[in-house]
Parts: sequence; C-alpha cells; structure tokens
Amino acid sequence: MATMKDIARLAQVSTSTVSHVINGSRFVSDEIHEKVMRIVAELNYTPSAVARSLKVRETKTIGLLVTATNNPFFAEVMAGVEQYCQQHQYNLIIATTGGDAKRLQQNLQTLMHKQVDGLLLMCGDSRFQADIELAISLPLVVMDWWFTELNADKILENSALGGYLATKALIDAGHRKIGIITGNLKKSVAQNRLQGYKNALSEAKIALNPHWIVESHFDFEGGVLGIQSLLTQSSRPTAVFCCSDTIAVGAYQAIQQQGLRIPQDLSIMGYDDIELARYLSPPLSTICQPKAELGKLAVEALLQRIKNPNENYRTLVLEPTCILRGSISTPSNI
Repeated sequence: MATMKDIARLAQVSTSTVSHVINGSRFVSDEIHEKVMRIVAELNYTPSAVARSLKVRETKTIGLLVTATNNPFFAEVMAGVEQYCQQHQYNLIIATTGGDAKRLQQNLQTLMHKQVDGLLLMCGDSRFQADIELAISLPLVVMDWWFTELNADKILENSALGGYLATKALIDAGHRKIGIITGNLKKSVAQNRLQGYKNALSEAKIALNPHWIVESHFDFEGGVLGIQSLLTQSSRPTAVFCCSDTIAVGAYQAIQQQGLRIPQDLSIMGYDDIELARYLSPPLSTICQPKAELGKLAVEALLQRIKNPNENYRTLVLEPTCILRGSISTPSNI
C-alpha cells in the first residue's frame, strides 16, 4: 500500500508538501500540485482516515443509540438521520439495546471506544429507569425523548398539540364519546398527548370519562390490550385516539377479531404517520410527526454542538399536523 513517503520520493518533494497538496492546507505551485496528484493517481493512493482522525482528533463519525426498534417510527427516523449524515459527509454507527440496560451501557462504551465525534440518543422504551448512571463526555443530542435528564440539545415535537389535534378531529366528526390508549405515562410524550386529549375535550365541553383513559405501551401489543379493555366496558366509546400508529395497528386487529368495523362501529385516530398507516384497511387517520425534519435537525444540532461545545443547550420543537383518512366517520347514533 502506497504511503505519502512513497509519493514524496517519486515526486522529489518533502512529505509535508505531499500532505499540503492532498489536504489543501497550504498553497503549492500548480506544477508541483499536478506532479504530486499524477503520482497519487498512478499509485492509487487513498489517505488513511484513521491517521487523519488521530491528527485532527475528528473521526467524521457520529453514533445513534436507539433503545427500541420494534416501532416503525424509529426505523423511519433512523433512515432520515442516515440520509443527512451522508449529506454532511459523516459516517453513522447505529446501536440498539432491545430494552436491556446492560446492553445500553455496553453500546455506549463501544461507541466511545470507536471515538465517535458525537452521539444522538432516542429512547422508545419506558422500561429504563431514571437512576441508570450514564457517564457520557461526548456532544449529545436527544431526539424525541430520553429516560433521564442529560446535558444535551433536544429535538422534540409538540406532542400536547398533537394530542389536541387528534382529539379535535374526532370531535369535529361528531364524536362525544372518545377514548384514548396512551403509551406508558412515564414518558413525557405520553403525558403530553394525554394532556392534549383532555384540552380538546374541555374546549368542547365534553365530560372526561376516566374509564376511557387506558394506559398501555407504544407497541402493537399495547394496542391489542388497550382496545380490549375499552371494548369490555358496558359503555363503549364511539371513537378512540391511539397515541401511536403501532397502538392503532394492534387496535385494528383486536377490533376486527371482535367482528366490528372501522369506522362504522368505531372510529380510530393514530399518531406518527408511519408508512404502514396509509396501507391499512381502511387507511389510518393520524398525526404526522415531521420525521425527516426531526432527523435533519438532530444531525445539524449535533454537528453544531461538536464545533461549538460551549454554546448554551437548545430545545427545538417541531409542529405536528393532522392527516385525515378513512378510519374516521360520523357516529351512527347521531
């Protein structure tokens, strides 16, 4: 494998001159520049990324640690992160934990040993405890939610507004008997979406029925169990706000197994607008989180933090929108 010393010997210049030509770090005459680059091409020389990283203390690599991958929302966000890393000529190392606290610590150590320049964190698993100690000395950006407070920039979506928009869409369709299946209420996003639901009911002067508030989990099984809880009650809602599309998918299955129809017997509203939502039967009405924007802002915020580590920490908030499809109709008793 060719080295800079080989190029310098053949070009009859110093090794430092070769370095300046390759890195563009200092002016070199056109004649010498052309001579060096001709030999670089002849030898098929490729600069060592490892050697460069040791010299400038920068690996052009960032890590993304995700605690749950069984929700398509996270996979879609991860794809956006990877796209924007490529646009900025950064490599991305993705690590997942599968809900295992030990694996979380191991993956953090692995990412730090690989000398990533910064770290993106995204937690979809409420099983982690806030007392888990994380010794992270890297620039950090938290995406969506993390289970403990960190010195980090944060990219969030206005989940209280999203919960309000979801519930208001059901109210605007004529529903007044509206249930909700939340994620685990340890998560701030679950709390905020529930608060948005309450705000919309209050604004419409609809009494809150505590029996129609079902705490579950942001996954498919959470939707199955949540809707089963609502369907076994003597007084059923006519519409249900599922606080994630994964919950809604589980709810679809349980509803159809009961011989009920969506939306004729029960209207359903989801949250996240995962790609699967539009392919359900009927297509799922949902709250759209700007996933591409979430990935873009997270990467840009982390690169900014890497360049300026002493800036004040920022929290950036994205605004959700409501997408109406075929899963909502006017209740039949109106």
